[in-house]
Amino acid sequence: MTKPALEISHNGRVTTASLTRSLGAQTVNRPNVVAVGTIVWLGSEVMFFAGLFAMYFTLKSTSPGLWAEETAKLNVTFAAVNTIVLVLSSFTCQAGVFAAERLQARRSGTLGQFWKWGMVEWFYLTYAMGATFVAGQIFEYATLVAEHVSLSSDSYGSAFYMTTGFHGLHVTGGLIAFLLVIGRGFAVKNFGHKEATSAIVVSYYWHFVDVVWIGLFAVIYLLK
Repeated sequence: MTKPALEISHNGRVTTASLTRSLGAQTVNRPNVVAVGTIVWLGSEVMFFAGLFAMYFTLKSTSPGLWAEETAKLNVTFAAVNTIVLVLSSFTCQAGVFAAERLQARRSGTLGQFWKWGMVEWFYLTYAMGATFVAGQIFEYATLVAEHVSLSSDSYGSAFYMTTGFHGLHVTGGLIAFLLVIGRGFAVKNFGHKEATSAIVVSYYWHFVDVVWIGLFAVIYLLK
């Protein structure tokens, strides 16, 4: 039997490890444990945010007048720009994944030649965009507090800060994960399949928080 060969793929399926037998074309495909664990965990996160959405809609249905008054204080344009920044970060994250899949940790050209960037450069850009989103959210919180919308002010304040706040914590967790993957890209001498798998599973998480925010933006800012 030949030695196991790890194949990295990112086509919507779980990363697989293929074991090829020397006696013929018979192969055994085994799911990557890290990728499967990440997907299962994200499934639990879906249920968590579903609960937050249910809470928001329930409170909204019981206090329509309060919602009409408080949502008028939201800066939809600012939130839309912040949302665009976060959504675009998914594309830069995916570009970093493509670089990781071809086992390119760092750029092969100048900094201005972005088409030659490696995983590290694309993830640095993704980190910067995610950090910009978090900073924008903090600025929005400060503005709303000045408008007397706080976590303890009323049911709207509680619903707003709990839904957006938990999402912000998830984005912050993603930023920490990017730093760990970037650091790993610098630490190893030979960027291999294990490092590429780490980049891929972090991208799963990042795409997840982006999709959740699109839903939150639509519910909180557009369906006021």
